[in-house]
This record gives sequence, structure tokens and C-alpha cells, in this order.
Amino acid sequence: MPENSIPKEAAYQIINDELMLDGNPRLNLASFVTTWMEPECDKLMMSAINKNYVDMDEYPVTTELQNRCVNIIARLFNAPLEEEETAIGVGTVGSSEAIMLAGLAFKRNWQNKRKAEGKPYDKPNIVTGANVQVCWEKFANYFEVELKEVKLREGYYVMDPVQAVEMVDENTICVAAILGSTLNGEFEDVKLLNDLLIEKNKRTGWDTPIHVDAASGGFIAPFLYPELEWDFRLPLVKSINVSGHKYGLVYAGIGWVIWRTKQDLPEELIFHINYLGADQPTFTLNFSKGSSQVIAQYYQLIRLGYEGYRNIMENCRENAIVLREGLEKTGRFNIVSKDEGVPLVAFSLKDNTLHNEFEVSETLRRFGWIVPAYTMPADAQHITVLRVVIREDFSRTLAERLVLDIVKVLHELDSLPARLNAKMQEAGENLMIIKNNNNNNGKKTELEVQREVTDFWKKFVLARKAAVC
Repeated sequence: MPENSIPKEAAYQIINDELMLDGNPRLNLASFVTTWMEPECDKLMMSAINKNYVDMDEYPVTTELQNRCVNIIARLFNAPLEEEETAIGVGTVGSSEAIMLAGLAFKRNWQNKRKAEGKPYDKPNIVTGANVQVCWEKFANYFEVELKEVKLREGYYVMDPVQAVEMVDENTICVAAILGSTLNGEFEDVKLLNDLLIEKNKRTGWDTPIHVDAASGGFIAPFLYPELEWDFRLPLVKSINVSGHKYGLVYAGIGWVIWRTKQDLPEELIFHINYLGADQPTFTLNFSKGSSQVIAQYYQLIRLGYEGYRNIMENCRENAIVLREGLEKTGRFNIVSKDEGVPLVAFSLKDNTLHNEFEVSETLRRFGWIVPAYTMPADAQHITVLRVVIREDFSRTLAERLVLDIVKVLHELDSLPARLNAKMQEAGENLMIIKNNNNNNGKKTELEVQREVTDFWKKFVLARKAAVC
């Protein structure tokens, strides 16, 4: 902190100048998060930026708008509600908090049942795929729940329902399915999972439920695939989370979790406070929170309606098709994403012997594009992909421009000498020489050989970093 104050104009300029070095959000194709809203909604958000969402007695209209959002989303997910019945759900900072709350509800329900039966309740677990978002790992770690992951395999990058149900035991508090995998946008087969789990529950006498992580796909499936059964139409689906700040079309900072019935949310997890005015029930991990995103979500729901959301999602899907077909025409890529799912394109190089996906990603940044490259989880770690998320503000023109820039990047990389690959090959040959020499003379211990190999690789990595810089 500086010793003295500075003029507000100077403070603004200092920070504004630094922020110019950030990436352009519109060209950040790594993120699912909304980067554009209408000016009218921006005005509403700014007018509410000083409202603390938790002050329900002081801001009753904001609370009412949140409740309306919960009811609209619950009915969008086919919750079994009567016409005037109030849905059970809450607004959160995002899907991470929503998943924590849903997971806690499952854990507490399971523990209460085990206690009533006089059985041990100290080893709960969740079954899910290895493709889950990191927030599931956080939940398991923070709240002491074992995470049992179904491994992936090449060509199949979502949870296999058959393997998932096989892993379910009496300590499983729920099976978590993903509607829109972060890796390739694919929807998991929640219907098959539900049917298989019903059969297992009948055989065992268990009542293992399902949670659907619809962070990305919850605002897509109802509009693009209304006949797809993944939501509360399936009897074992007890809760669903969705990110309002993804395809709910709101700026970052809003998520939702909806429960099937009131019985699925244990009453003892709900706190009641009165020191802000009237009695206020609360079930969140945080306390204070801005009201702007809740208001923005309600704006989008009534402004766009079913028709507007459907048109936007169809447009995103069409632009994804344009991008996919453009990449296929280059003849250089395998498409990893599926036709049905989140509108994104995940793709990998057919031949990465000269340059890999990470180099393509890095070179694209020179054109302003932020396109992530990453490896798949276990057991498909050897697969590396690039991923482009198609959002509302990603037009057909941008899709065509991106294909042209990717082609430029490939030509540029093709014209460069494969220095890194040559170095890697040389490094491998040198390692073989080291190992062969040590095997032949027999003078060094295994630990000494390991240290020598480690030192060699350290030098190689440092040299590589220096070359990149």
C-alpha cells in the first residue's frame, strides 16, 4: 500500500493500462463462461451492484426474483411439481458451490439412513467418471468422501454406466453423471444409468440415487434435445446443478442447484437467522454475495423465453458445425467431440510427430486466440486435444476466421525445423547410452543411475525452457 493517496484518475489509468495486457474475453475459447450480455442487462446489474444478496429482509424483491428463477429452472428440468407448488433450490456462486451443497445433502441423507439401521456410516463414497470437473475432487477431499472414478479409454471419454453401476456399493451416497463433459462436451447416458441402477437397487435393497452435473448442458438439452431423458423425469435423479454463467447466458458468478422434492434436502442442513431482519432460511457455503447475477439471470429468462434460448442454442450448434467441417477439410485433425452435446469442437492432430497440440495452442495466441490444449484423464492420458467452446458471441465469421488462422499456424509450424523433436530423439539416444554404459561396466548402483538420468533430464528441461523464452 502506498504511503500517500493518488488522484482517482491516476489510479484508474494505472490499473486500466495493466488490464490491457489481459486476453480478450471474446477470443477466450477455453472458457464456457458468458462474456457478453445486452446493455439493458448491464444497466440492471450495475444498479444492483451495491446490494448484498443475503439481506433478504432489506431486499425482498431480489429474493423473490431468485425464487422465481428456481421455480422456472426446476420446471425446465421437469421437477414433479404441482401448478402452484414451490420448487426446492438455491442460487449459488457457481456450479462448484452447487455441487458441494448437493453432495452434502446426499452424504447427510445416507448417514441418517445408516444410523437408523445401526450400520457404519464413516466411509461414504461417490461413483463418477474420471472426466469430472475438479470441483468433485474438491468435494471429496474437503468433506471426506471417497471418489470412485470410472476410468476412460481411447474413443470413449465419458463415464461408462455399466462400469459405474458395478462400482456402486452400500456406502455409495450417489452416482454423479455429467450432462456435458468438460473434455469433449459429450452428454453421459443418464437414462441407461438410471435403468441399471434401478435393477441393482432392487437386487440389493439399496436406494442409491443419481445427481446430474448439468453445469454446461442444463441450459442446452431442454432446448436442443427436449426428448432426451436426463432430468427429473428419471426417478433416481434427486438433484441437478446448472451454471447460470455458462449457457444460462449470465456473466460469471451464478449457479443453481435444484432438488427433486423437499425430502431430498435434509432440514438440518438449513440454517435460520434473524439478525438481518425477519427469519431467513439459508443453505449456502458462503454468506455475503452480490445480487447482480441473480437479477441478470431473471432478466435472461424472461427476456429470451423458451424461443430465445432455443434460437441461441441452435445458432451455437450451427457455428460449431461450421468450425468442425472447416477443420475436417484441412485433413489434419481428428474430431473428438460428438454431434450431440455442448456446442464445442474438440480435436487432435492426426500426426503430431513434428509438432503437437500444445505448440498449435501456443502459436494461436499470436493471432489473439486462446485455445486450450490438454491431455485426457486416466486411462486415456496419451490422447491430447485442443478445444474450442462455441458461445453466444462466437459468430460464424469468427469460426471461419479461426479455421484460416489454424491453417496459417500449421503452415508456419510445418516450415520450421523440428528442433524439439530432434532434441527429444537425441535425449532418448543419450539416455540409452548412459544406461547401456552403466549396465556394461556394472560399477554404479541403481540409485546412482537414477540420479544420473534425473540430472540429465533436468538439464534437458532447463535448456528447453531457455529456448522457448
